[in-house]
Amino acid sequence: MIPRIEPAARPYDDDMEKTLEKLMPPGVEPLVLFRTLARNPRVFRRFMAGGLLDKGTLSLREREIAIDRACARCGGEYEWGVHIAFFGERVGFGPAEIAATVAPGADADCWNAHEKLIVRLVDQLHDTSTVDDALWAALKAEFSDEQLLELIVLAGLYHMVSFVVNATRLPLETYAARFPRAAD
Repeated sequence: MIPRIEPAARPYDDDMEKTLEKLMPPGVEPLVLFRTLARNPRVFRRFMAGGLLDKGTLSLREREIAIDRACARCGGEYEWGVHIAFFGERVGFGPAEIAATVAPGADADCWNAHEKLIVRLVDQLHDTSTVDDALWAALKAEFSDEQLLELIVLAGLYHMVSFVVNATRLPLETYAARFPRAAD
């Protein structure tokens, strides 16, 4: 796939070089997403300021379920694949969990009841842009207000990321996971 906006290339401005260097492990090129957004430094900085990949109120696994599900529901294979590659193993995702992030419904056996609520939340936000009273009551029994706000914002942020990667037709990173193929 040919990107619609050519990613920035070296040499970057000194400030952008330092910023991009901090985002990646040593020796790993900055993501195509980051280099594309770097074409507009203001947007790139605002985008990075809105990120929630720091230690928040959710566990890393909870956060990744929300992110991966949001990306999958939007068809954001680029970002989904990067997250599976960087975080999937760290959060204990095996083939069943990876497949369940893209499969219809929230009832995959690999998710516990708590995790199924995260999938249901992301799905309902994706489908209706809101949360019905029944799901909200179930969520309130499991998550704090701070965690619920984080989950809702994560779903929205990764919809936005999916919009960017899909609309600009970013090529998939060579090391990133690919959506599982449906069983024939």
